[in-house]
Amino acid sequence: MTKPIGSDQLTPLYIYDDGERKRLVEAAAQLPSVEISSAAAANAVMLGGGYFTPLQGYMNLADALGCADNMHMSDGRFFPVPILNLVESIADIEGAERIALRDPNVDGNPVIAIQQVDSIETVSDEQMALMTEKVYRTLDPEHPGVAAFNGHGRYAIGGPIQVLNFSYFETEFPDTFRTAVQIRDEIERRGWQRVVAFQTRNPMHLAHEELCHMAMDRLNCDGLVIHMLLGKLKPGDIPADVRDGAIRTMVKLYFPENSAIVTGYGFDMLYAGPREAVLHAYFRQNMGASHFIIGRDHAGVGDYYGAFDAQTIFDTEVPEDALEIEIFRADHTAWSNKLNRVVMMNEAPNHTKDDFVLLSGTRVREMLSQGIAPPKEFSRPEVAEILINYYQSL
Repeated sequence: MTKPIGSDQLTPLYIYDDGERKRLVEAAAQLPSVEISSAAAANAVMLGGGYFTPLQGYMNLADALGCADNMHMSDGRFFPVPILNLVESIADIEGAERIALRDPNVDGNPVIAIQQVDSIETVSDEQMALMTEKVYRTLDPEHPGVAAFNGHGRYAIGGPIQVLNFSYFETEFPDTFRTAVQIRDEIERRGWQRVVAFQTRNPMHLAHEELCHMAMDRLNCDGLVIHMLLGKLKPGDIPADVRDGAIRTMVKLYFPENSAIVTGYGFDMLYAGPREAVLHAYFRQNMGASHFIIGRDHAGVGDYYGAFDAQTIFDTEVPEDALEIEIFRADHTAWSNKLNRVVMMNEAPNHTKDDFVLLSGTRVREMLSQGIAPPKEFSRPEVAEILINYYQSL
């Protein structure tokens, strides 16, 4: 199992001691407080679970700018994206040494974490533009990640945090949400050494399923961690509970026993393409994976990124010694009518586009909403049934 990044062990920021956590919850009620963004709350969840080891909290502006510009903080440590607590107003917290961070995603806005205030800095338009351009490779306000990042406010609160809960993820997804600590423990319990991780924000169709089997076979892996995003998505994406049901059904029916685990993590999608792929690899190493699948247009949206930019960034921008986890580079996978099986399209010579079963996302959604199951070469019937029920309930 891979070692955590920059440490011999994970450094989760969640307060596991019940007595200490209760004391901090009581103390938080007396502290100046601020309601943070959904992105900052998701960052707290990831920090709490050990996924962002060895970070101790939210970055100051210099560290954030360094991570955006060259994926390094001021002290030289590698981290692929800024981890910021950006707020719109500091009127209620000026001069405070410690503040309570209130969760925007839970009724009543309970305190999700306590932050030590090391710095409060105003982010200039030029600095926001630099970070946006470097991370998202565009300044287009129509890009959902760009719009979200630039809508969080311009005051950056830097400093370490103590995490008091895991927001709505632990309660709404009790069977799926897992911290990096829990996943490492599960991998160790199963005796797995070589572990490949698969990222998804969508249900898994037959091509995704077969891609996971290919990776496990070619890498000689002991197990697979299907690790789905449970946080905020863009409008039109399928909700996490529906994805969860579809993926669990697929694993139960089509994977050997003790070969795959279905888990999820609490983070809001950035849609940052290549840079987000590096972040995905970073925290998959922290959760114990030795390999990570990156396919075509990983973490992309629209036409902002090249089909394989999320793979080539590991060759062109990520320092050679930054990550121990290895990348399994996948092409688009689809059913070949010639070979009567799912293949990577770049491994299928003498094929034309018409030789593959290819359906656009729009067409699949149309079929499902009409109660029509996609062909068996595209989707398992049991998965299609779950998705049909969802679309017909809208």
